[in-house]
Order: sequence, then C-alpha cells, then structure tokens
Amino acid sequence: MLATASAQQRTSSISDAPKWHTEQAKMTRAANPRVDGPTLVPEADELEVITTRAGLETLEAEWNALFEEAARDTHVFQTFNWIWHWANHFLPAGTGDEEDCGLFIIAGRRSGRLVLLCPFVRQRRAGLTILGFAGDPVGQYGDVLVDHARGGRDLLERAWNVIIETAGIDVLSFRKVRADSNIAPLLAEKGATVTERQLAPFLDLTTAPDYETYEKRYSSKARKNRRRLLRRFEERSPATIARYTSGTRAGELAALAVSLKRAWLKHRGLVSRALANPATREFFSTVATAAERPVGAVITSLETRGESAALEVAFDCKGRRAVHIIVYALKFERASVGQLLIEQSVRDAMHDGLRIYDLMAPADAYKLDWADGSIEVADWAYGLSPRGRAFAKLYLTHARRSLKAALNTTTRLVRRLKAGQSASGE
Repeated sequence: MLATASAQQRTSSISDAPKWHTEQAKMTRAANPRVDGPTLVPEADELEVITTRAGLETLEAEWNALFEEAARDTHVFQTFNWIWHWANHFLPAGTGDEEDCGLFIIAGRRSGRLVLLCPFVRQRRAGLTILGFAGDPVGQYGDVLVDHARGGRDLLERAWNVIIETAGIDVLSFRKVRADSNIAPLLAEKGATVTERQLAPFLDLTTAPDYETYEKRYSSKARKNRRRLLRRFEERSPATIARYTSGTRAGELAALAVSLKRAWLKHRGLVSRALANPATREFFSTVATAAERPVGAVITSLETRGESAALEVAFDCKGRRAVHIIVYALKFERASVGQLLIEQSVRDAMHDGLRIYDLMAPADAYKLDWADGSIEVADWAYGLSPRGRAFAKLYLTHARRSLKAALNTTTRLVRRLKAGQSASGE
C-alpha cells in the first residue's frame, strides 16, 4: 500500500464594462398576497455584459459569493480563479483594460444581487464569430452559474435573448456540457444540436467507509494483479508518492505532466488541440504553483530513484476531485505505473473525505475499469447566421470528428514510415 503524508508537499516511502442590456421587471406579488402580509415588492432585474479584463476583475467578490452560495462540485471550471488564470494565458496579449478582449460574460442581478453568471468568450475562426465557454481549451464541464433559489433561471432565459440580439455571433459552440448542467435544459429547449456525445466516468467514494472496503468491488484477480505490479515495480528501487497543492515543485511537475502527455500522444500518432497549444503547459504550471487565487490543484507523483514515473494533475472542488491529466513516462509503460498511481490517488481521496473521484471524459477503457458510474457529456451547437448554421450542421456535427480521425490516421502513418526509414538506414 502506498502511504502519503499531509501538507503542501507530502512524500513517503512505499512498503466595468458597458451595460448592453438592462431590464426592469414589473412589480411582483409575493406568494401569499394577504393584506397583512408581504405585498408588492419591487424586483430590479439587470443583465450586464462584460467584455474587458477590467470588467472581469470587478466581478471577483460577487462571483465568489455566487459560487459559494449556488455552485455545485461540478463547477470546478467556472470558479473566478480558474477563469482569471485562463484569461492571463489564453486571451490576446497586449489587450488594454478597456478594450474588447473576446470576453462575453453575462452577469444577471436581481435586486442588486448576482444570481446568474455566464462565462463566455467570442473567438474568430474560419471567418466566423463563435461563442463558447471561457476556459476553453483547458476547461472541462462547460456551464453557467445559476442561483435557482433567487430566480437565476429566469434571467438565464433573458440572457439567451441578449446573446441572440447583441453578441454579433454566427454560431454557439458549447463543449463538454454535462447532462445535469444548468445550461443543458435551455440548449435543448431552444433547439440546439448535440454534435458529439461522450461519457465521463467517476467513482462514488461515499459508498464505502474506507478504501479497503471500497476496493472489494473489484475482482480478486485485479487486486492481486496490482499488488504483483507494485512488488515488481519496487524491485528496481523503493517507490514514493509525493503530493503537492502549491509551490515551485508543483508547477514543475504539472508542466512535466503536459510534456509527458504530448510525448504519449506523439508515440501513438495522436493529436490534441489543447495540448499542442504552448499556453496550455504554462497554464497548468501556473495554477499548480499559485498561492494567489488558487484553483484547488493537487499534483500527485509516483516516483522512483528521484524520477516521476507517473503523474496526476487534479483539481478539488466542494468534495469532488476532477482528474484532468493522468500520464506516465513512456519508459515505465510496461510497469503499469498509471494503475498504481490511480489506486493510491483513490485511496488518498477517500482519506481526504472527498465524495467523488472524477475521471472525466472521454471514457477510456482504463477509466471504465475503475469507475462505478458515468454521466453523459455533450457538445452543443446552435447556428445564428446562414454560415453559422452551415458550420454547425456540416462541420461541428459531421466533419470535425472525421477530420480528426483522418488526421490521427495520417499522423500514425507518417510515424510508421519514419520509423521504417530509420530502421532501414535511409
């Protein structure tokens, strides 16, 4: 069994902006309009669109209060801190505080209180203006924050009209929307199209009092196999588990995880838009290091002889650990170090009192081997202009997956040809 100590580092041996649209609601009557009880109460509904970095900064306190009050554990990628760090790395460099930088954040207030927050961004691609979730491509589980108890859902309906009337976009492209998200019902209601479906596997850690009980759901053969793998792995040298929640070493390991993932993809002849972006490595390094505006980063490293054999980059939020990257160094591929790391990570998550260990989409085979549940995650599209509707229907719904598959096939073919040339001495 791997043991992990506690602290920032844990290591042990193994044995604003302009108001585009404002509405004043009519006087509304309380639910029980008795003469001697509450009667007419003015409710001022306001929708504000923020398009600048300065406007983003002014939202921090309100955003954090709304998140604390109304967000769920699945909204780990809609925290102010996550979007703030993302903006530092992915928004256009040199954009002035009062210039439109691509942000299109809709803030909905009722009687002065923030009850709706839609973190969107506008981008130009293929001659089209596309509205998506701020946080792309490093964010997962795209959604909006809604205080349902205070009427946020009503304002979400009005926010849709703001998008249609004032955003100046050709197409909505909302990626990785969970089936239980705040925005999925609205998208379905408005006739948006699902362009891709995936599953996000997870482990429900509340179903057992401890890991020893929890792991009994796995076959005796699987448990014995992991113990055998650990013994074999430690024949070369004792292994350790190190865990970091901030600091320089955390940032270094997060950057290494991205580099190892790139190497893993290249080895298999695969491509990833997010990982190919140079800003991605810098982003993960920054959020792992950050003491200012932390995002709940947890970096876990399975090490031997001072070298990281496998790494996990995860983010904690309200009892959920969302595992963003699991990767191993290719030299340790046959040692199944990824499996050993996951086992220890699940054990640690239970020890920390977390409820969900979320492996997220896509539902790779190794994730399904561990998971005891999953939820659908979908990409949605909605065309507004004629070109946008064609883009949504022809490219996002059909061509994108085919093109990605063709690109991966071509990459693998080129890799094999190069390997053959190298082997023949050409």
